[in-house]
Amino acid sequence: MKLPDFQDLILFEDDDYIVINKPPFLATLDERFGGAPNILRLAREQYDDVQACHRLDKETSGSLALAKNPAAYRHLAMQFEDRKVKKVYHAAAWGVHDYDGLRVERSIETTTKGKARLAYKGKPAVTLVRTLEAFAKHTLLECQPITGRMHQIRLHLAYLQAPIIGDQMYGGEDFFLSSLKRKFNMKEGQEEQPFIKRFALHAANLTFAKLDGESVTVEAPYPKDFRVLVETLRQYQ
Repeated sequence: MKLPDFQDLILFEDDDYIVINKPPFLATLDERFGGAPNILRLAREQYDDVQACHRLDKETSGSLALAKNPAAYRHLAMQFEDRKVKKVYHAAAWGVHDYDGLRVERSIETTTKGKARLAYKGKPAVTLVRTLEAFAKHTLLECQPITGRMHQIRLHLAYLQAPIIGDQMYGGEDFFLSSLKRKFNMKEGQEEQPFIKRFALHAANLTFAKLDGESVTVEAPYPKDFRVLVETLRQYQ
């Protein structure tokens, strides 16, 4: 993939913080097998002391906060620890669901090989889920994680039998346009590709307090793949 210009990703910036719209397919930090480009490496080409205050899964797009100095990092890290940061995600999920502030409380534990699972003896995990739009076979959901467990939204939506489109790790099948479009014809010899090549999860906005106590909310527009997916699903109500 072509690496973005870090400056083009910035949604908000002051003397202490940067909030970017993270593109999909780019990790936040070094992965276990280091060397691949990531957000922090891109940021440090321009900001020496920058640190990522949290992380998004590699395939997840959206609002991601970075701190420019140690004091700013500690200030926001404490807000995450105290659950004072408000994170709102949008997910395109399988099935038609009508949720209005549904509270999901299911504990989560991490397993080997980068997966997690619901487990009675895991760490407490809470997600609020609300329906934004319902389509013919899918739903656009707003998810607000109160805790920050690994793969929390993905697991909790799978528990609700509303797995995220493209999230094969947790039961979400790929979406093919032919499943909705009646007269869908491929050219001879071509094979239909998934409509979106990742799981359809986007960090839509982030709210936190700056060092002076002022609250800031940063909205992250959908990237092209997520936007086109939602626009296409809207055609099939």
